[in-house]
Amino acid sequence: MATDYDAPRRSETDEMAEDSLEELKARRNEAQSAVVDVDESDTAESFELPGADLSGEELTVKVLPKQADEFTCSSCFLVIHRSRLAAHHNGQPICRDCA
Repeated sequence: MATDYDAPRRSETDEMAEDSLEELKARRNEAQSAVVDVDESDTAESFELPGADLSGEELTVKVLPKQADEFTCSSCFLVIHRSRLAAHHNGQPICRDCA
């Protein structure tokens, strides 16, 4: 589709001037009827400040032993699936992220 760059540009105010009164009333009603969803978990209490005292907090984490199809990268010391093995450096496995 060809574009005529010499034609005068239309602004949003020009388009709004041509809208019918019924369309404008409908838009106003739609804008006023919007409902604000407030999630209780998004309150300021859920944010931790840097340097906050967390000595009374306890974490419960289930630790799994290294599986047969995993290895420990000798560079970053992460336990990674064997499919992420890039190479061996001095006989030690290296993951793709460290290679």
